[in-house]
Amino acid sequence: MLICNRNGKPCGEIRRDGDGQAMFETGHKRKGMLAGGFDLAMLIFHSAVRDIRKRHRHALLGLVLNILQTVLFVGAFYVMFTVLGLRTNAVRGDFLLYIMSGIFLFLTHNKAIGAVVGSDGPASPMMKHAPMNTVVSISASALSALYIQILSMAVVLYVYHAAFNRITIYDPVGAMGMLLLAWFTGVSIGMILLAAKPWAPEAVRIISTVYQRANMIASGKMFLANTLPAYMLAMFDWNPLFHEIDQARGFAFINYNPHFTSTTYPLYVSLCLLMIGLMAEFYTRKHVSASWDAGR
Repeated sequence: MLICNRNGKPCGEIRRDGDGQAMFETGHKRKGMLAGGFDLAMLIFHSAVRDIRKRHRHALLGLVLNILQTVLFVGAFYVMFTVLGLRTNAVRGDFLLYIMSGIFLFLTHNKAIGAVVGSDGPASPMMKHAPMNTVVSISASALSALYIQILSMAVVLYVYHAAFNRITIYDPVGAMGMLLLAWFTGVSIGMILLAAKPWAPEAVRIISTVYQRANMIASGKMFLANTLPAYMLAMFDWNPLFHEIDQARGFAFINYNPHFTSTTYPLYVSLCLLMIGLMAEFYTRKHVSASWDAGR
């Protein structure tokens, strides 16, 4: 027997099993893997657009502010390098490109951490909507941060290349790969902080802030790994971002060949942190409650 709703459209059907018991079957067919993946991708896309637009009413204003932040970072480090006399330690080539190669990866890494940590958690009101889940929220926040950073980087590089000085990147594909790896490392670290956030939000906020501020020095964007003595190299080579920035400069400049950093170390560390973060987020999602925030 066919069951219809008030609009006359079929919504399910009553069938009988082998024992004569009535069973209700919905009229929705289960989608295939390809169609389900496409729907998930579209949901992530629209969530990423929403995440970008919610930061600023005008999308162009958000991009301009991010570009200004990048320009201010580059200008501040240019002045600092000039005042402290550190220009002699830079790689032979365009000095501003040397600074930007570190600033771009540093900002992308930190923005990815902040985006993932600030994404909607399992107790968020957005999770009450049926298609929405934490995977979509995390992916949308991470991709929106990557989109803004790549767009800002492209604008800054184009303006510098067209208006000030022609630049040449030795291996742009490899340099872009290091930028994406820095973003992926930030997402992996953010996943662990996001999983711990419902349990100790204040501690996570402090840890996230301290880590991002410490990377001002620990990321190694102000010097080259090849020029460091062994005792100083041991202070920085634990940091995946240090490897990524040094390798990115190896791809950007033909005159620099990194000897003490690798591309595999940050990749393996990121994959391990991501797996730990996914397992921790799954455990947190099963136990978190909206009443936790009310009690704080």
